[in-house]
Amino acid sequence: MIDFLSQYRLEGLFIGLCTFLIIGLFHPLVIKGEYYFGEKVKWWFLIGGIIFLVASLAVEGVTASALLGVTAFSCFWSIKEVSEQVERVRKGWFPANPARARKDSGRQ
Repeated sequence: MIDFLSQYRLEGLFIGLCTFLIIGLFHPLVIKGEYYFGEKVKWWFLIGGIIFLVASLAVEGVTASALLGVTAFSCFWSIKEVSEQVERVRKGWFPANPARARKDSGRQ
């Protein structure tokens, strides 16, 4: 497939499309991650980002390396988005997880 993309000079379009899809995938991951795990999900995004970053440095192909890099930095950006999602939940723009809210209230 990479040969096909290279032959017709479609690598840039392919990377752009995949970037669009990767970013689109992370939006619901942030929402669901915050809903079920709270701000603790930031650690998973950090670990995932580091893994994808190392993988991006380890592979030889430009297309694969670029897509792994985009995924790594999408993970890193999601750390910031989780904090913003917490604020959106606090404002009532998104539902809070009632089961997690009961657990969190018992800790304070």
